[in-house]
Amino acid sequence: MNQMLQEPEVQSPPQNVETSHVPDVPERPPVHPRFVKPQRVAFVQSSWHRDVVEECRIAFLEEIEARHITRAQVDLFEVPGSFEIPLHAQLLAKTRRYTAIVAAGLVVDGGIYRHEFVADTVIKALMDVQLRTEVPVFSAVLTPQQFHDSAVHHDFFRKHFVIKGIEVAEACANTLHSLERLRGQVAAGIVG
Repeated sequence: MNQMLQEPEVQSPPQNVETSHVPDVPERPPVHPRFVKPQRVAFVQSSWHRDVVEECRIAFLEEIEARHITRAQVDLFEVPGSFEIPLHAQLLAKTRRYTAIVAAGLVVDGGIYRHEFVADTVIKALMDVQLRTEVPVFSAVLTPQQFHDSAVHHDFFRKHFVIKGIEVAEACANTLHSLERLRGQVAAGIVG
């Protein structure tokens, strides 16, 4: 079996470490800063392996809402495959309606061409979009080393896309806060 699909071994604490003295602290949700100005995000998702990729969108929407960008502030777009994402991202960025664009897709080895080239092209194009338009573009376009159309792989990558959805929401919100501060400093003449 592919090592990537195996569960990691859980290690017990060393014998000489006492863990009974740690008090139970109730888990509190993290406090995320609020934005000064309204944010609007475009989420562009490929429909290829939709059942896997949609897990990223669902997790993203939940996490971004916890970070003070409501579901109503996120516009969803679907394209046929990952290769089509950069053009959509560029057109959306040029509207100046969005403060960020998030891309999600799964590029797998179809046996006909080298999928790494497709993934590399998509990522480079997304980077070009953000540098040309100054609208941050975040990628959850993933290229697994191995993906087989099996229940085990679908389940594994659905779970992985949940993690990626949370991570891309965190990166998006943190970057938007950072850019908001930086633009405020530039406007105030502190940086420039």
